[in-house]
Amino acid sequence: MKKALLIMTFSTLAAGCADNSIPRADLPELDLTNPLLAAWDTPHATPPFSRIELKDYEPAFDAAIACSRAEIEAIVSNPKKPTFMNTIVALERQGELLGRISGIFFNLLGANTSDEMQQIAMRVQPKLTELSNDISLNPELFARVKAVYEHPGRGLSTEDKRLVEKTYRSFARNGAALSDADKELYRQYTTELSALSLEFDRNSLAATNAFTLHITDPAVVAELPAFVREGMASEARSRGVKGWVVTLQYPSYLPFMTYSSNRALKEKLWRANSSCSLGGEFDNTQIVKKIVNTRLKLARLLGYDCYADYVLEERMAKDTPTVRAFLDELLVATKGYADADYRTISEYAASQGFKETLMPWDWSYYTEKYKDEKYALNAEMVKPYFELERVKKGVFLLANKLYGLNFTPNPEIEVYHPDVTAYDVTDAGGRFMAVLYLDFFPRASKNSGAWMTEFRGAKCVDGVETRPLVSLVMNFTKPTETSPSLLTFDEVETFLHEFGHALHGMLGEGSYESLTGTNVYRDFVELPSQIMENWATEKEFLDLWAAHYQTGEKIPAEIVDRIVAAQNYLAAYANVRQLSFGLTDMAWHTLTEPFEGDVEVFEREAMAPAQVLPVVEGTAMSPAFGHIFAGGYAAGYYGYKWAEVLEADAFSLFKEKGIFNREVATSFRDNILSKGGTEDPMELYVRFRGHKPETRALIEKMQLGK
Repeated sequence: MKKALLIMTFSTLAAGCADNSIPRADLPELDLTNPLLAAWDTPHATPPFSRIELKDYEPAFDAAIACSRAEIEAIVSNPKKPTFMNTIVALERQGELLGRISGIFFNLLGANTSDEMQQIAMRVQPKLTELSNDISLNPELFARVKAVYEHPGRGLSTEDKRLVEKTYRSFARNGAALSDADKELYRQYTTELSALSLEFDRNSLAATNAFTLHITDPAVVAELPAFVREGMASEARSRGVKGWVVTLQYPSYLPFMTYSSNRALKEKLWRANSSCSLGGEFDNTQIVKKIVNTRLKLARLLGYDCYADYVLEERMAKDTPTVRAFLDELLVATKGYADADYRTISEYAASQGFKETLMPWDWSYYTEKYKDEKYALNAEMVKPYFELERVKKGVFLLANKLYGLNFTPNPEIEVYHPDVTAYDVTDAGGRFMAVLYLDFFPRASKNSGAWMTEFRGAKCVDGVETRPLVSLVMNFTKPTETSPSLLTFDEVETFLHEFGHALHGMLGEGSYESLTGTNVYRDFVELPSQIMENWATEKEFLDLWAAHYQTGEKIPAEIVDRIVAAQNYLAAYANVRQLSFGLTDMAWHTLTEPFEGDVEVFEREAMAPAQVLPVVEGTAMSPAFGHIFAGGYAAGYYGYKWAEVLEADAFSLFKEKGIFNREVATSFRDNILSKGGTEDPMELYVRFRGHKPETRALIEKMQLGK
């Protein structure tokens, strides 16, 4: 399989494709001493990370861009009548070398970056944007695409037709129908946006890494649980200082906020986290303004009133009024309960002798204490049963029980950092499905948060299948000198969430990489991930693997019962908090006039309908809201809640038939996971579930007022 894959990869680069109906490209000669350009005689054609040096990237990008230009020229200059194969499929297959290099570089830019790598990105990104624009704005190329779109010919499959439609709409939505003068403006705007997003991301990472809270007084940490003190001490030692250190990385930040009673230090830490990139050396406020204004100009240029209208045309929601109505419906149904959650915790804090107004930096501390008292549940009680290796075993076991997948560590596959482990993924019949890379722990070279990505997607060319290379990048609690990595319950849910994305990628089937795996609408892509979180509170699942890391004792039934009982603890508050992010996103992207105001004030007004905790001046999340300003969720953050509606309805079928029911799992795999973007997502969902999703499924799941 490996040799066949290599032959396919490079014969395609050299000749366009073995299929005679696809035009042959006269490609430039490649420097095969550059490991990014040479053939990879590696397991499953995986990247040879140890051979790749920073100096290799720019020459490789330049060569790959030249190859893409040659491949595009071959399509444009083809004297034959435009057909599905010689135009649409040829476009799909061009740029394979560039995709391979980009897949490595930009994934590592987020997971294992450096100052030099970020500088390379700033130099390379304009070239990539220029190439993208040269393709989408090429009038001869668009004419060929349009001709096939209007007269696709006979014998096309549903997947083929989807590719035709997607290709045409991509050109139309990326300026192909604009006048020459407007095309130049389109080039200008897209070039500016790509550079601004990189700068935003770079500032956010720098601001996160720049802040530390260094504690030298033992009395300050004496009250903290041992695992928190050990983590802080380990962080201090790694920085060459004495005492204890807290950073803005989530596994460091949250435990201190949860267990420390020192309000002054927590306020300092919270303000630092909540004003990240708001002013100072790594200020993103001006970048936020430039991004939203440039997006507005781009939308107007393409004939839309606002950027959200442009984005939502290619989403399940379809339009701005639908999203607004969706957010409003959930807000109306849950805001009163969220306010009640705040009153409950405030009253509880008062009963504990707290005499101040409950502020955001007090929230984690008192909500944890309340949960401990009401549900007899806290992180110290739960974490010993969620040792990372056992959690990983449990997640793999779930994938096996549902989909028959097996995960085997493969030390022959090179990884990009010592923390990373690579696995061969096979199905019940032994078929190779994917390589899975797992990267668990925080480091200065890694962005915060958790995400799934791919070094390569799934496709099938001329009967030769290419399987995906999937990577999960997370920031879990590090092991210490005295204990392994013990996860919080939230981290267990995060693992399951990201693993759901991985399943979507690993189980993808299809001929065209742009339609397989997670290449779906943004408000659909979170269904496979969010549905996986449901198993985190299923006793039948936890009993299979959750055991104390020291004694081997299975997680007691009473602890599982408490986890289940606490499942919807503060559900309304958590829901409204997510809605506030969606409202903020929509506020920025429904602007119809250029914005020159105050970012903090604008955000505060946007969030006001969903505000539960007291407002704190001098803070704002927008300058660090990477999902919408440096990621792909602009005018799409509502998609998390949208997908929660889908998953609440979908998981109810598992609950009805059995949480490991193979019939339901097979239907979910066949109709959702394996299909990718080859069909309309609503049609796929209805085929699985039998009806369209309803908002009430999520509201009922939260069990509000119970």
